[in-house]
Amino acid sequence: MALRLARTSAEAHLYMELHPCESCGESSFDPASSVVAAEGELASRYSGTCLSCGAAREFMFRLPGEVLLPDDEDPRFGDDRPSELLDAGEWLWLADVLASGMPADPAGPDADGRRSARVDLLSAAAALSEVLKFVPAGADAVPAEALWSGRGHEVYAAEPGRFRRIRLEAVRDTYRDIAARFG
Repeated sequence: MALRLARTSAEAHLYMELHPCESCGESSFDPASSVVAAEGELASRYSGTCLSCGAAREFMFRLPGEVLLPDDEDPRFGDDRPSELLDAGEWLWLADVLASGMPADPAGPDADGRRSARVDLLSAAAALSEVLKFVPAGADAVPAEALWSGRGHEVYAAEPGRFRRIRLEAVRDTYRDIAARFG
């Protein structure tokens, strides 16, 4: 089986977090990382033991041609291609999780709380941008084939209208506007 591309280390770590230990179901995993040759390509290898049961865990991902450096002020999970690791529904789920704990009033939290809220909202907007990458040019919604995980299918089944381009763009832009108020 060909290695799937992890466009950024953030995407790789998110994938690993969403795929818990097969032995016990624990998500906590403190892997060592290395760059290795695999299947004739450079790959990131993450290996270690489950923090709960001690089972060996390993993930390998193809490396992108160009490395995107992390930036809290402009978070990105990948380049312009749709993810090979997470489906459209998983990205929408992540956006929901990141935006769910926002304080109602930007003046309420202290400076660290405002910064954290801003980063979470910008990351939620970036996750919505990932969903939008699955919408084909000229189409108005995410196609069914862009959903392959159990979580992705659940998110879609709960409210399919959330996968329309216009709605995704509106929510993404709203998150960016609200994030600016926490700046």
